[in-house]
Amino acid sequence: MTNSISGRRRSKLVTAWRWFWSPSGRYSLGAIFVIGGIAGIVFWGGFNTFMEFSNTQTFCISCHEMRDFVYAEYKGSVHDKNKTGVRAICSDCHVPKPWGEKLVRKIKATNELFHKIKGSVSTREKFEAARLELASNVWRTMKNNDSRECRNCHSFTSMNLEKQKRRARKFHGEAPKNNETCIDCHQGISHNLPDGWEDAYDKAIGQ
Repeated sequence: MTNSISGRRRSKLVTAWRWFWSPSGRYSLGAIFVIGGIAGIVFWGGFNTFMEFSNTQTFCISCHEMRDFVYAEYKGSVHDKNKTGVRAICSDCHVPKPWGEKLVRKIKATNELFHKIKGSVSTREKFEAARLELASNVWRTMKNNDSRECRNCHSFTSMNLEKQKRRARKFHGEAPKNNETCIDCHQGISHNLPDGWEDAYDKAIGQ
């Protein structure tokens, strides 16, 4: 009885295997599956490689708007040069680390390609006119996600408050109790602040 059941199972496996490799039009189903799998791996590898390349500083400053306006302000800032030698580039502050959130951010970034083609900030005058809106968008995002990208490097729980200056020690000690996040105090840490930014910040975060 046991041998009979084992035989039927083997027979079913053989039938399934033959079906898997049976011709379907020009190619067998197995060949289509294998080729499709290889193509999927190649596509995924290429897609992920390009997505990671788009996080490099070389890519970020490949257009003159970023290089001449934004990057020029970043150079020499505390995120570019500091006593510890720890450096944060564009993507460290503006692109999420978790893969899902990163993909969403990249999809949203296609809107920036539209404005590149349109020339929305192609000149210094256009950029300065849009600075307040651009900054408000970043502030709003950082406030809503609890300054997630800042926390990749900075954490209230890891701070040694005793080694900080009195003013910083006071604010960093009180911030968690007041539900404050990094961007509440550190606007303009790497870029120039727009005129009227104080009121604009409160509006951006809904206060």
